[in-house]
Amino acid sequence: MRYIINERLFMRRQPEGPLAAHVRPFGQWAFEQGYSKHRVHRRVGLAAGFSQWLGARGIRAGGVSGEHVGQYLRHRSGQKQIERGDNPSLKQFLDFLRRGGFVAAEKTNSGPITPVGQCVREFEAYLQDQCALAPITVYQYARYIRLFLTKRFGKQAVKLESLRPQDVCEFVQQESLSKHFTYGKRITTSLRSFFRFARYRGVITADLAAAVPKVAGWSMTGIPKAIAAGEIGKLLSSIDRSHAKGRRDYAILLLLARLGMRSGEIARLDLDDIDWNSGSLKVRGKGREARLPLPQDVGKAIVDYLRHGRPLTTSRRLFLRTKAPYRGFRDSTVIAGIVRYAIERAGVRSPTHGAHQFRHALATRMLHRGGSLKEIGELLGHRSIEVTRIYAKVDIPALRTLALRWPGGAL
Repeated sequence: MRYIINERLFMRRQPEGPLAAHVRPFGQWAFEQGYSKHRVHRRVGLAAGFSQWLGARGIRAGGVSGEHVGQYLRHRSGQKQIERGDNPSLKQFLDFLRRGGFVAAEKTNSGPITPVGQCVREFEAYLQDQCALAPITVYQYARYIRLFLTKRFGKQAVKLESLRPQDVCEFVQQESLSKHFTYGKRITTSLRSFFRFARYRGVITADLAAAVPKVAGWSMTGIPKAIAAGEIGKLLSSIDRSHAKGRRDYAILLLLARLGMRSGEIARLDLDDIDWNSGSLKVRGKGREARLPLPQDVGKAIVDYLRHGRPLTTSRRLFLRTKAPYRGFRDSTVIAGIVRYAIERAGVRSPTHGAHQFRHALATRMLHRGGSLKEIGELLGHRSIEVTRIYAKVDIPALRTLALRWPGGAL
């Protein structure tokens, strides 16, 4: 008797075993994620075989674990050919069952947690629940605090009340020595946040946050590295828009070049963020939520991607992976990878291979066309005019009008 997954796929016989009832829903879910018929067929075949193997050994659904996946594949290798993707496919099946509550969550044996680990874990919970910081920020803060506590207490009990301002200063000096001042600034910011957390918990009474020294570093010492306008044109022209990936990457590069958006802001864009009636785009990220005008060429590129490149999926993210499972980008590093690949492939001249240079290029063009620092800051989402002020350094003609003539010679 045939076992129908959907109108596109069926199996020759009914699955058996403790997980048999979940083979069809798993196959339907795999189709929804964008997997091809061949790959779905392979997945449901593995799932059915795994369920039958479990049943033959008297293993119930509640007792299934990740170890059984390896045991089954070793058993299967003696009878059939194992493909490279079989192990992750079966783990995907287990994850599908765990999300539905049909199989118990995998128990992690990470060993006893250290005093430093426990303290850092509590700090992470505070940053997430009380401060609502982004996961990457929580990770960075925790990383520096773990380093500080490990150097101060090692594997011993963490006694924050024993900390002295001298301990804090010595740590900052040691870690900041021979490193870029931005590294030291991250450490001091993390320490101040941690000591505020400790006072909030009542663990310390002294204001150690005030004892964290400032890291010396001249502000606005460098000139923003911006890709030239002509090179941006060459880069955009080099994108092959005859396929889905090219249409997606072209739209992303236009958002970087025309609106100066950050990588994270692009990665977080949803379909609902575009207001086609007003021709605007909602941008969220780094403490701001703003609505920017959507240039015609950017809108046209997005429409081209939506109609001829974006996969059919239930995800509301604007830009998706080009391979199954179809979902939004994991984080902003994917945008950085798209930019790096496009620059290397096109062979254009650029100061860096990063995405931020497009923000600098946009700000520089606006300044040369008479835009004010306030207008530039509002478009780029700067929290303070001081951040935008660095772009005044790149407007050489305007600076020359303010410079005094050198005695005995001309500028």
